[in-house]
Amino acid sequence: MNPDLDALKPYPFEKLAALKAGVMPPEGLAHVPLTIGEPQHAPFPAALATLVEHQAEFARYPATAGLPELRAAIGGWATRRFGLEGLDPEAQVLPVNGTREAIFAFVQATLDRTRPAKVAMPNPFYQIYEGATLLAGGEPLYLDCTAESGFRPDFDAVPAETWRQVQIVFVCSPGNPTGAVTPLAEFHRLIELADEFDFLIASDECYSELYLDEAAPPAGLLEACAQLGRHDFRRCLVFHSLSKRSNLPGLRSGFVAGDAALVAPFKRYRTYHGCAMALPVQHASITAWNDEAHVRANRDAYRETFAAVTEILAPVMDFPAPEASFYLWPAVPGGDDEAFTRALFAEEHVSVLPGSYMGRPAADDRMGRPAADDRMGRPGTYGTNPGAGRIRLALVAEVEATVEAARRLRRFIERRL
Repeated sequence: MNPDLDALKPYPFEKLAALKAGVMPPEGLAHVPLTIGEPQHAPFPAALATLVEHQAEFARYPATAGLPELRAAIGGWATRRFGLEGLDPEAQVLPVNGTREAIFAFVQATLDRTRPAKVAMPNPFYQIYEGATLLAGGEPLYLDCTAESGFRPDFDAVPAETWRQVQIVFVCSPGNPTGAVTPLAEFHRLIELADEFDFLIASDECYSELYLDEAAPPAGLLEACAQLGRHDFRRCLVFHSLSKRSNLPGLRSGFVAGDAALVAPFKRYRTYHGCAMALPVQHASITAWNDEAHVRANRDAYRETFAAVTEILAPVMDFPAPEASFYLWPAVPGGDDEAFTRALFAEEHVSVLPGSYMGRPAADDRMGRPAADDRMGRPGTYGTNPGAGRIRLALVAEVEATVEAARRLRRFIERRL
């Protein structure tokens, strides 16, 4: 087996299952999970109808590049959404089977392990960034996202000598798990650094359509490029999905778009990878990308949930004001996120995710002095885990169930005050 498999860390939900093992919650309380970011709102019905209408096309092999009509629909949506001059559907757009698959494959296709191969990522983070890096023979570079930095990476804190070893920088905006949104000025600064130090920017924007202020949609990397006159999107690639936007996580449909010099070799890689999107899924995706009414209705539903939950929890928990995504990122009383999670499940039958499971201990002096080990028994750097002392709440269920969970959570905390 590939020895790099041994470097993979347990997935957060595997650790959560072990933490809850043997705990017997009250039988009279129904379980309310706030753990997995899987939308529970109804999927876009027109997309499902289109899927059925084209089901006979499961009998045909799809092309890696996807249907021209799908690439055109994607390019048109991104152009409207981010104020672009346009996207070339032939050269700058590629359909993918969801952002998770595409992010993993992108790192395998682009990382050059014959030279220093650091991949910078926010910390805490979506664990695919780390796993993809390790299996490509790279080295994760964790950039802490703390309250002091607005729960975003501080790119200017990275020394020049470290930037020279970086090949890819992952941005997640809106952020998972923090919900923080990257401002255009920070995208501009990161593009400037990419030009100076010759690295690629991979922006995971799968939560971009779930925002609380209808008048302030989150900015995107391609939007930042366009503002700088970089209509070739040099060094930049974005990842988008229908999973959250249209409540279609099982459709496994998304896209990558940006620099044609990255899209072309990535398409060549994917031709060998064998991951073309099924034709009925492509047709359903065209329907979804061409409709905005259902997306606005989805945002309205999340706003209702966020308003109710934050009103309940604000008096007893400290969390950053949510901007986008469907997560809350509160600090736990007492600071022990694992103990809090286990006790909450035992007493109130509510499941949450410990924040420490989504982060890694990083260097105290931010990429500085080596510590004794990196918790895998090898030389490395680490200090404190920026996810420790917090929990991630995924507010994905219908409002009644989520509000019930929030009430139990508040009751649990008030018993300890």
